[in-house]
Amino acid sequence: MSDKTYRVFLVDDHGVFRSGVRAELAGEAGLEVVGDAGNVPESVAGIVELRPDVVLLDVHMPGGGGVAVLRGVTDALGSDAPVFLALSVSDAATDVIATIRAGARGYVTKTIDGGELADAVRRVAEGDAVFSPRLAGFVLDSFTGRSPVPEPQLDPELDSLTRREMEVLRLLARGYTYREIAEELFISVKTVETHASNVLRKTQQSNRNALTRWAVNRQIG
Repeated sequence: MSDKTYRVFLVDDHGVFRSGVRAELAGEAGLEVVGDAGNVPESVAGIVELRPDVVLLDVHMPGGGGVAVLRGVTDALGSDAPVFLALSVSDAATDVIATIRAGARGYVTKTIDGGELADAVRRVAEGDAVFSPRLAGFVLDSFTGRSPVPEPQLDPELDSLTRREMEVLRLLARGYTYREIAEELFISVKTVETHASNVLRKTQQSNRNALTRWAVNRQIG
């Protein structure tokens, strides 16, 4: 193991759990928790600003979950993005494979103890792939073509949207007004209108009602 101190960022929508992980890692040599967040936009912004070495990533959160955080950070930082280690209550194959396909380096469940978690953080920081027992089998099956989880279908219209346009789309699908979206994302109403116009054009929808139906059909929201 390296003598380097690895900087860690925590992503989880439960504040009590984040506090517990902070406490568990505080006494571990070579690890420093530099920040945490409980939703997708704050997580992406915090990671981009603080540039940690490792992100401990919850899988299920409002607004797209861990995959949305992964994609947002990767869009912003590219090859400079940190290493992601999923830390989830779920051990479902669909969650494991989707998160690894999105770019996570490992996946452990929340039954892990503090010492094991610290070791997992160090290992992914140093280039290893780390999984809780039996979860590695899901990933191996996926890459050898034996996984029951299908590859995600290509959706050119959805893939054409920027990260910010996706955020606006999700809030539109939930019924937010332009003003409420502006307040949620800390941008102007005019900027929201511009993003919404771009979303309508790229998805080839004629109005907001049609866009909402389009988003619901794709389980966006």
